[in-house]
Amino acid sequence: MWLCQSIFCMLVSSRFRLLSPHISFSVLSLKNHTPSRLSFSVAASAMETSSPSALFLCGKSSSETEIAKSLKINNALKLPNGGEVSTHLQSEISNFQLGEEAFNVNLFLNSLSTNRFGRNLIWSPRLPSTHDVVSHNFCELPIGAACVADVQFKGRGRSKNAWESPRGCLMFSFTLEMEDGKIVPLVQYVVSLALTEAIKDICDREGFPCLDVRIKWPNDLYLNGLKVGGILCTSTYKSKKFNVSSGVGLNVDNEKPTTCLNAVLKELSTTSNKFRREDIMAAFFNKFEMLYDIFLNQVGRELLCRKRMRIELWKMWSRSRV
Repeated sequence: MWLCQSIFCMLVSSRFRLLSPHISFSVLSLKNHTPSRLSFSVAASAMETSSPSALFLCGKSSSETEIAKSLKINNALKLPNGGEVSTHLQSEISNFQLGEEAFNVNLFLNSLSTNRFGRNLIWSPRLPSTHDVVSHNFCELPIGAACVADVQFKGRGRSKNAWESPRGCLMFSFTLEMEDGKIVPLVQYVVSLALTEAIKDICDREGFPCLDVRIKWPNDLYLNGLKVGGILCTSTYKSKKFNVSSGVGLNVDNEKPTTCLNAVLKELSTTSNKFRREDIMAAFFNKFEMLYDIFLNQVGRELLCRKRMRIELWKMWSRSRV
């Protein structure tokens, strides 16, 4: 029951923009380190080259791995504006020399317990925008597929704002498909709620002090009065369905430009334990899949039929979260 009540308090606005995918160009420098291993250059000058962006295609199970193989064989994934891309399978990750801060694909997939979301994963050490990858390749990807990057340098925020995405920030986007256009604008609130609940679940599981991450309407996340995250949802309409691309940015281990989860955790705890991006992303999808099903089956249509209820619930939510 508390899940339904929480979602009711979130789904209170019909503001939403149907945005066309932002065109950007991706650059990732690859250079030989040894004959059998490749290393990723993160030098600023590399961002000015036309080297292909590396996308690693990963899967939770054998069926998702087969999908990854098919995408690679068919050279199906493209970047906006004709940007070059090189695709690799999860089994090839060991051929590349990666830093300790690289996203741990195995850790994420082993922590994932969903039936749909996050099971098909695209990981890249460096991209302009994960959101552009999923929106530009929406029709090629399975519904629920996700893209995550260690660094993105053309991250997108609401109203075409830029989202600063340094190393240590969790940045990922994923695909949804919806039929009822009236409830499409509300999915961003389910994403926001799932992310805050995922952080709380990790705090409880790991014995961390509770971090009071709050949602600021319409799609920002705040901690101790400072912005630490944001949600972006865009959509296109095709074949009588809405193709929705949802993006998440969360400051996990980067104290700039504002603060981050681990900086606040360090102030509250004497241990050296930290939040890990992989744990948060897996916990998010585990929570989102459950909340999204509740939203579709019990909440969305009833809420939209009661405009007065939406207004009253928004007032209740504002009083409880400010």
